[in-house]
Amino acid sequence: MPTVCLKPGHVQPVWADHPWVFAQAIDRVEGGATAGDEVSVVDPRGQLLGRGFYSPTSAIPVRLLVRDAKTPIDGAFFRGRLTRAKALRQVFGLPSTDTTGYRLVHSEGDGLAGLVCDVFGDIAVVQLLTVGMKRREGLIFEALQAVMAPRAIVDRTPQTAGIRENMPVASGVVRGSQVRELCFRERGLRFEVPLDLAQKTGFYFDQRDVRARVEALSRGKRVLDTYTFVGPFSLAAARGGATEVVAVDESALGLEVAAECARLNGFQDRIRFGRQDARKALQEAGQAGGYDLVIVDPPRYAPSRSAREQALQAYAKLAEQASRAVTPGGLLVFCSCSAAVDLASLTRALATGARRANLRAVVCERLLQGADHPVPASFAEGLYLKALVARIETR
Repeated sequence: MPTVCLKPGHVQPVWADHPWVFAQAIDRVEGGATAGDEVSVVDPRGQLLGRGFYSPTSAIPVRLLVRDAKTPIDGAFFRGRLTRAKALRQVFGLPSTDTTGYRLVHSEGDGLAGLVCDVFGDIAVVQLLTVGMKRREGLIFEALQAVMAPRAIVDRTPQTAGIRENMPVASGVVRGSQVRELCFRERGLRFEVPLDLAQKTGFYFDQRDVRARVEALSRGKRVLDTYTFVGPFSLAAARGGATEVVAVDESALGLEVAAECARLNGFQDRIRFGRQDARKALQEAGQAGGYDLVIVDPPRYAPSRSAREQALQAYAKLAEQASRAVTPGGLLVFCSCSAAVDLASLTRALATGARRANLRAVVCERLLQGADHPVPASFAEGLYLKALVARIETR
């Protein structure tokens, strides 16, 4: 087996169970490893630290899967990891009668770095994010069939992963019957999302707990939901008793699907959808006197550490606009899905933005990704989703 040898001074994080081996930590690669090969990772003394798949074109050339020398990474391995992931979700009540859509495999959090799998009722949607996982897609699909018995398996690996890993990317149904839309429930709310709506695997299950909190806070309030996607926050607010819900997004297809989901749940007369840039909507809301509850859940601003400072500036500007869009004493739900932006940095960006608006943000709650998005204790990068619930006050 090819061997990746680490430099002195770069061993401690990997020894302490961090699953990534960064390019700058590698001294040399012995044994002629090619893209997707299984490799051993050793310290400068030759002591084994673990085994994983080799991605020579990535900034993270190895993502570790096992820590010993004996466990084979074969079909039984994938079945075992999927079975363990399924059992963990069951501990937290997933799936249930009310919630049939959830994340089954959260990459490093489930010991399957480079693999994501979301379940939509009887459909499994996968993302093969490394060339090593791509080379073993047959084993993965067979393991999914054995453990979950889905009606179909859909591959929605993003093109960005194909470019990063220098690998071909498939799209569409790879096992089972044809699929046109993803039908599922979340906390009793019905969703039907067409397969060609190109957002991640098709839905953002990580915000489930935040949406539940929005529902609990919405009674009697006028709500503005920016970056609404297919409207899950708006549906939660409407069911929670909001007197008015306005939802905006720039995607015409997303808004069409959101309106249909509102109709499925009987809220078509209680949510007003509009195609608009979120920042423009926030500006207009501020000029018109604001809303009692404003939700700001933008796309990822910092896809890498190098983009962090620029992202923080963008978050501060967005927070300024959002703070002005909240009525005095109202609530702002301010979210980030950028792993490079930690909770403290996001909070500072919110404080800066509110101050520029001559207002004050008082954080009342801090919410994170749900239990179906587990994170190893050694892997801070896995804690990517943050949501602040803040009261916006006059100074």
